[in-house]
Amino acid sequence: MVEEGKYIYCIIGIDTERNFGPIGIGNRGDEVVNVCYRDLSAVISNSPMTKYVISAENLTAHERVIEEVMKDYTVLPVRFCTIAASAEEVRNLLRRRYIEFQNLLKDMDNKVELGVKAFWKDMNLIFREIAEENQKIKGLKKKLASKPPELAYSDKIRLGKLVQLALEAKKESEGEEIFRVLRKSSFDSRTDPLSGDRMILNAVFLVDRGQEKEFDNRVDELATKHSERIKFNYVGPAPPYNFVNINVNP
Repeated sequence: MVEEGKYIYCIIGIDTERNFGPIGIGNRGDEVVNVCYRDLSAVISNSPMTKYVISAENLTAHERVIEEVMKDYTVLPVRFCTIAASAEEVRNLLRRRYIEFQNLLKDMDNKVELGVKAFWKDMNLIFREIAEENQKIKGLKKKLASKPPELAYSDKIRLGKLVQLALEAKKESEGEEIFRVLRKSSFDSRTDPLSGDRMILNAVFLVDRGQEKEFDNRVDELATKHSERIKFNYVGPAPPYNFVNINVNP
């Protein structure tokens, strides 16, 4: 029989017991509750002492609990699949790292994470812009037009490399312009790697709830300004997963 432990979802700043409902990971209907030490709590549920597979179902269950708790409290997300042997072990964790968690809660107080991705809508338009803006590409295309196909192979290879370099530079320039505008309304921010030729921005922002409307307005203004060229995907508010992800060794 698999030994039972306590799955830890997040850390919050309360000193009273709370039941968040039968929403624990693993589809067993485990109650999600909190274990207190002074004015700190760890949000937990009963769970087998086993390693959960990193799957969409399990990650969603983990995040669903944190997002439910976030409705009422500032949360410090704990890394997926963190399981302590007992409630007493959880209290010892809170005791050992009390000052660290208190400082993090102050830093994250009243803040949410907002995600913004931006994509070019029409790559044919972008390639036409590159051909007009870059004199080397323009000159090489003119040269290729006057060459027999059998003599143009090396120039075509060179043209392809020039276009790819120009595309990367354009993505960086336009993405950075959007990022600078949105960063003005955030407490902290970071970018993640881009995927594919169309994506020009993949960023997350830590925003004070008091500035969330201002941030929304900035996204709306950018979407209107670039409506013909750029599509925006805007998600949140969410817990600060990209700014706090506590690694716990209970």
